[in-house]
Amino acid sequence: MIQRSVLIVDDDVKLVELLQLYFQKDGFIVFTANDGLAALKIAHEKEPDILVLDLMLPGMDGWDICRTLRRDSEVPILMLTARDEVSDRLVGLEIGADDYVTKPFSPKEVVARAKAILRRTKQTTVKTQPVRLGDVVIELDQYQVTKGGQPVELTPTEFKILELLAGNPGRVFSRLQIVEQTQGYSFESYERTIDAHIKNLRRKIENNPKEPEYIQTVYGVGYRMAGTQNE
Repeated sequence: MIQRSVLIVDDDVKLVELLQLYFQKDGFIVFTANDGLAALKIAHEKEPDILVLDLMLPGMDGWDICRTLRRDSEVPILMLTARDEVSDRLVGLEIGADDYVTKPFSPKEVVARAKAILRRTKQTTVKTQPVRLGDVVIELDQYQVTKGGQPVELTPTEFKILELLAGNPGRVFSRLQIVEQTQGYSFESYERTIDAHIKNLRRKIENNPKEPEYIQTVYGVGYRMAGTQNE
């Protein structure tokens, strides 16, 4: 069995120690940091399987850490936020985070969310033919997307949403259905974050994100993928 690793980043030392205890009980190798610069250093040196990242940090905040990591890394990121502002969560998801937990929270919930993200990331896909959308090629079994022959960097959550839509062209999915089938759990407050992920996907694969050809909005219902072609 491969041992997974997590980097916990928060300036609340006691909270970090508590989360470290729970992750270790679940078999994780745990790295910790209390500020942004230390977090980036550890992330590059240790290459953890997942980051649990607080947004409000001294020096470099969680948003900047997320932006910096997303330049050259697809490591899953679970945000921790003390604010219950939807806008904060949406910004975090738009810049590349995969999920969020709002403080106060149960340490067990944080571990469960992290494990759910890792299951989505590591899940093997049945061998299948690549799916083509214009110059976009989605190779589901290889966890790879290219546009015009160039790699498209997606977060694990973005890929799962794209996989769901591309695997069911023409079918309309509500936001709640997308949450349930890509996150493995459901709660209504998460539905609005799907729009942020869709916005990211469109920015990365559409020729004109403001007039999307591939990921179509069905107003009042949800989203669907335009007709696709297998190679």
